[in-house]
Amino acid sequence: MAPYWRARALTVLAALSLLSCCSFGWCEASRTSSSAPGGSSEEQELMSHERVKRGWVWNQFFVVEEYTGTEPLYVGKIHTDSDEGEGNIKYTISGEGAGSIFIIDELTGDIHATERLDREEKAFYTLRAQARDRLSNDPLEPESEFVIKVQDINDSEPKFLQGPYIGSVAELSPIGTSVMKVTASDADDPTYGSSARVVYSVLDGEMFFTVDRHTGIIMTAVADLDRETQDRYELVVKATDMAGQMGGLSGSTTVTIVITDVNDNPPRFPQKMYQFSVSEGAAVGTSVGRVIATDADMGQNTDMSYLIKEGGELFKVTTDVDTQEAVVSIKKPLDFENKRTHNVVVEAVNKHVDPRFVDLGSFRDQTIVRVSVSDIDEPPVFQPAEGAVMEVQEDAKIGALVGVVTAKDPDVKNKPLRFSIDRTTDQEMIFHIDPESGAVTLGKILDRETADWHNITVKAVEADNHTMSTHSTVSIRILDVNDNPPELALPSQASICEDAKPGQLIHTISVVDKDEPQSGHRFYFTLAPEASGNRHFTLWDVKDNTAGIRTQRSGFNRQEQNVYLLPILVVDAGPPSLSSTGTLTINVCGCDTDGAILSCNATAYVMSAALSPGALIALLVCMLILIVLVLLILTLKRHRKGQRMAEDEEDMRDNVIKYNDEGGGEQDTQAYDMSALRNLYDFPEAKSSDSGPDIRSLPQWIQASRAAAAGAEGGGAAGADFSLFKGYIRKKVEQADADLSVPPYDSFQTYAFEGSGSPALSLSSIRTMSTTSEQDFSYLSDWGPRFRQLAGYYAPGNPEEEGS
Repeated sequence: MAPYWRARALTVLAALSLLSCCSFGWCEASRTSSSAPGGSSEEQELMSHERVKRGWVWNQFFVVEEYTGTEPLYVGKIHTDSDEGEGNIKYTISGEGAGSIFIIDELTGDIHATERLDREEKAFYTLRAQARDRLSNDPLEPESEFVIKVQDINDSEPKFLQGPYIGSVAELSPIGTSVMKVTASDADDPTYGSSARVVYSVLDGEMFFTVDRHTGIIMTAVADLDRETQDRYELVVKATDMAGQMGGLSGSTTVTIVITDVNDNPPRFPQKMYQFSVSEGAAVGTSVGRVIATDADMGQNTDMSYLIKEGGELFKVTTDVDTQEAVVSIKKPLDFENKRTHNVVVEAVNKHVDPRFVDLGSFRDQTIVRVSVSDIDEPPVFQPAEGAVMEVQEDAKIGALVGVVTAKDPDVKNKPLRFSIDRTTDQEMIFHIDPESGAVTLGKILDRETADWHNITVKAVEADNHTMSTHSTVSIRILDVNDNPPELALPSQASICEDAKPGQLIHTISVVDKDEPQSGHRFYFTLAPEASGNRHFTLWDVKDNTAGIRTQRSGFNRQEQNVYLLPILVVDAGPPSLSSTGTLTINVCGCDTDGAILSCNATAYVMSAALSPGALIALLVCMLILIVLVLLILTLKRHRKGQRMAEDEEDMRDNVIKYNDEGGGEQDTQAYDMSALRNLYDFPEAKSSDSGPDIRSLPQWIQASRAAAAGAEGGGAAGADFSLFKGYIRKKVEQADADLSVPPYDSFQTYAFEGSGSPALSLSSIRTMSTTSEQDFSYLSDWGPRFRQLAGYYAPGNPEEEGS
């Protein structure tokens, strides 16, 4: 291989030398004519008709990059065929780098490079050449463009522009598994030589990985990469140009390869046995302990589930999804006295098993969880635990044994117990229980028809520790005793049509019995002895606890008899047999042709037959007249009441009232019955009293005449008149005190006589009626009807006028 590459390199160098030595020419088909000064006209005319071939002549220009010499580097020479070497032509250049990088000899046209060039920075330069007359500076040839190419040398090493690299590959991958690709770039000219031809190799890590020489693809070199042993590898990859030949440049990069996990490891318990302790009183669901199986894998490959292989009767296991722990908890209540140690076999299983690695072994593991149960003081336990059911006859005597409640202390010590009944479940104290034996006895007489079941709650406590207690429900069923006679079911009525035929079934009777014998009811039906002579109906016992009533004859007539009473005797099967007599009421009814009942009332039938349409109309007219009369009477009463109210409003006599309490003023007369003061002629109390007639019930002229007569007989003394008022007022006060329905205060005007020895004058209005008054109050009569009463007191007029 090396001689081959060496021969190719020699061939390329020979070609480059040949190109440097070759020259190329360009010819121009046009010529620029000019006349020299001092020439003849014939020569000028001859020259004007001649065509001379002119053109540029120079070598193709190449310059080697990275020149390190001290003298300017010769590039090449530009020349025109019109240059005869006389020195009358001047060469100039312009363009990229002219005058700075590249300089030209004006006489010879030689071009030199004055600076060090780098092809990787600029691969070629474009310039323009010009040939001018040295004296006139006129261009002799058109300006021509040429290119100076920078010739490449292997001066740039390969570079990994995207490094450092990070890749990954699954563990246990087969040999040759592609991991990733690395790429190095070379700045040299890829079209010139082998300077840019790069090859790859592994410097560090070649025991585990290889790289493709030409593509840079990294592959696994072994098949037993184990993430659990080493989870990453650091490689050094080198890239060399010149196709790896001697003298080539190289660059390197670091490649990190991460080994990803696969599920190639089963779960493992660190211990083969775990021990926990739990109290026997722990509730169902209480956690006993936690165990965990480890898995060398990572991520979801470590997900596992737990299950119980043995001992799952009392315990269960769940998986904590956050910690991947197995949580062992109580499934059923534990009993120290029954079993003190439990061995539970817990198994861990991977959830995500990779079928590629099933041949590596079983992906599961087991451990033993030993649970020790500790003893506690437990409350009593009833037997049966769901509650006892007892039975007792309803005719049992007080104190009779109903049953015995059984309970025991489940602890090893088996302490004595005490029993009691929760009285909230037996408020009537129908049952009693013996505190020591638990025997339940009757405290009251039972009645199954009132309550056929009794549910009581019995409490059992330890004799020396009442905090240890248990409650149990005792259901007591009251067994039936035949103590209620059967009775006919309601309604005990039947109907029969007048045209019923003999032997027709008119009614089926049934029986109700409050008792419930265990063997079921059985009733027997017969007619009562008092109905033995019955010639109208017969009774047929159907033998299914019902009986049928049939007719014995035909021709029933409700006008003659519309109701028949049939006594029936009913007897139950006992024991003891009880019986009762019920009466079936059979109504005779009128029916239509189809047998449908129309009416069963004989009186209604007669009336409906006797009333004619005319009688019905007369009855309606009478009712209408009665309604009109009632309305007239009500209207008249209302009219009279309105007139009386108007008269009462005008009657203002004796409406001078004194209140002994603080009211709403003079107009507040709603708190008292004013009718007694306004009705001047109706005083039943005064008529029946022993104090004489009420002077207020008499007209004013009668009062005046009586006062005058009394004055004549008494010699002008006023004592008789005041005794009349005093007696009346005293009687009123006594009546008011004795009446408990009136308010506890009086509303009477009391007129008192101070006597002759009083230094103050009398304030009584009655006293002013004496003829000895010096004032004249006759003007009060002119004040109108509102002051008529007051005028009667102070200025009494003619008795005839008052009477009128």
